Amino acid sequence: MHFSEECDKIYTIIFYMEGNALEGFRKPMLNQVGYNVTQKKMAVVKMPGSYEIKDEQGRVVTGVGTREAIHDPLCRESLYKLDLSKVNKPGKYQLVHPFMGECGSFLVGEDVYRKAHNAMIKALYFQRCGCALEEKYAGAYTHGACHLNKVKAWSDKNIEFEATGGWHDAGDYGRYISPAAVTIGHLVYAFLKYPAAFTDELNIPESGNGVPDVLNECRYELEWMLKMQLEDGGVYHKLTTQYHGDFMMPEEEKDTYYAYDVSSMAVADFCAAMALCARVYSKYDKAFAKRMEEAAKKSWHWLEVHEAPVYFSNPKNSGTGEYGDYSDLDERLWAAVEMFYLAKSLGEDSEKYKSHAYKLLKKDVFVVDFGWTEVGGFASLAVLSDSQKAMGEEIYSICKAAVLEEAERLLTLGRLNAFDMGMAPEDFCWGSNMVVTNRGILWSLAYELTGKEDYADAVQSHVDYLFGKNATLYSYVTGFGENAYKHPHSRPMHADGIEEPIPGLVSGGANGHPADPDAIRLLAPGTAPMKCFVDVVESYSTNEITIYWNSSAIYTTAFLRR
Repeated sequence: MHFSEECDKIYTIIFYMEGNALEGFRKPMLNQVGYNVTQKKMAVVKMPGSYEIKDEQGRVVTGVGTREAIHDPLCRESLYKLDLSKVNKPGKYQLVHPFMGECGSFLVGEDVYRKAHNAMIKALYFQRCGCALEEKYAGAYTHGACHLNKVKAWSDKNIEFEATGGWHDAGDYGRYISPAAVTIGHLVYAFLKYPAAFTDELNIPESGNGVPDVLNECRYELEWMLKMQLEDGGVYHKLTTQYHGDFMMPEEEKDTYYAYDVSSMAVADFCAAMALCARVYSKYDKAFAKRMEEAAKKSWHWLEVHEAPVYFSNPKNSGTGEYGDYSDLDERLWAAVEMFYLAKSLGEDSEKYKSHAYKLLKKDVFVVDFGWTEVGGFASLAVLSDSQKAMGEEIYSICKAAVLEEAERLLTLGRLNAFDMGMAPEDFCWGSNMVVTNRGILWSLAYELTGKEDYADAVQSHVDYLFGKNATLYSYVTGFGENAYKHPHSRPMHADGIEEPIPGLVSGGANGHPADPDAIRLLAPGTAPMKCFVDVVESYSTNEITIYWNSSAIYTTAFLRR
């Protein structure tokens, strides 16, 4: 079919459309927060043709046209790319189609992601457990101190101890070690690599104390994590009630909290996070850094004693988040690498950690992901961020080759769809937005290794997706974008009676295999993977929030703010 014939066909379809269907057809898919002046600016449209871009005074700034249709496998539609990159001056612009008229607007500016980035960090403050959220910091989203009672060990309920603090992990009030460590990893490495993105004070209780607020917020989680370590260096896997509680404010939940049995995954993740942060916080608080150093060494000793994996699964008569895993090799690798760099910083013998890391790398541990299941990417991040190559040329080369190979594979995937997304249809899983942003982290690392602009553009495409350049037309960050989602699966935001959600919370996003009753009911069978999202509070499999979805998005936007 020739291009003009395709246009005639589409215009015929438009003629018979009405109401919301027509509005959805004409609306461009673009970044609803905006585009930085110097970065690539792309939109996706359903209508072919030559568009005009007008400024706020109605003057035509430039024209831009579509090319051939892309039969997109992610949303199963014929779509067209629009390159808006000719617009390189700050301002608000209108996209105008010759047949349909004004279709949508977009913003171009300097540091356009600053507010959203800060809000995503501040959102972690709103997840704090064990303290009251006061009006001067929380605005309308106040609540009383919660979960203050002593907790019990699940396997020996005669053991009680104090474990207040930390962040509520997700839409529930549980707290989990592996997700905590991954969140810390995202945030601390983002801070180390892009410090210019973390200079603003965020109006949290610790603001103004001489420590960057992202580290202040991380410390609130780290202090809780330290309470989860046993004397022998083991670490409880999680801290939750027996079953998920009802939708109520956190201070109203009075059920007993249990520390569930130790897992080697939790121990290794804890060890890695503590070793990393012992180095970073030594500049700000040597005593706190020393506590983390000692905790990391104790957990490393536990790992040496327990060479076989210690898996975790929920015991009978328990129903909270499991965060189980099928291997602990990637967790042990991350721990070994972080312990190596900690030992180096202390002037101590680091060779045993290097040797251990090398042996694990030879087992083909996956070293290109940054999620709670696969944490090997953090080992690559540590090794490849070291310009001195202290772990040696061979380990450096192994990590570099893996990162660049995966980066190229994902670029190839991106050429198959209209959104330049390094995603296959099956990648739209539970928490797909973390897959999106974790791939942004990988590309940012590949860019730093090579200077290849395709990688930086790919990070931009994935942030664009998060902020609305997607088939749902939702911005997946509360409070940012003209069509930001509003009903996260979150107990306090359902129970607080406030219509607008806390800003800066990242939704789990489209899930091609929805698992909750509301998503199954509302999504027609066979719905395309990128469209499998419902903005309702009950949809935990598409619309929950988690700390590590936020932290991954914080990292990618920090790269764009570098």
